[in-house]
Amino acid sequence: MLGLKKNKILPIEIETQDLTPSQIRLIKSLNSMLLHVITTDEESEFFEGSAEFMRMCAALIKQARFAEHLKGVDDIPYAEQALEYSMDLLQENFLKSKIINYDN
Repeated sequence: MLGLKKNKILPIEIETQDLTPSQIRLIKSLNSMLLHVITTDEESEFFEGSAEFMRMCAALIKQARFAEHLKGVDDIPYAEQALEYSMDLLQENFLKSKIINYDN
């Protein structure tokens, strides 16, 4: 990896202007839990942390502007549908043992 420096800190910046305080707290928690999951050496913490991370992702999706804006307008549970769709794709990729590599 020519030209890349190995940093000890990865700065992550997110524009928070349009986010609620709850969404901001949840994003901070997600970031912390992700770090915990990928660095833990304990099996139980790995499994429990992974489940908690996914739960927090679902909570954030349920708080998304699109889902909240249309809530009650046409009685379509968009957040739940988005989560079901995501889980279907995740399960499909899991069953196919399809590894998605996002590293360029």
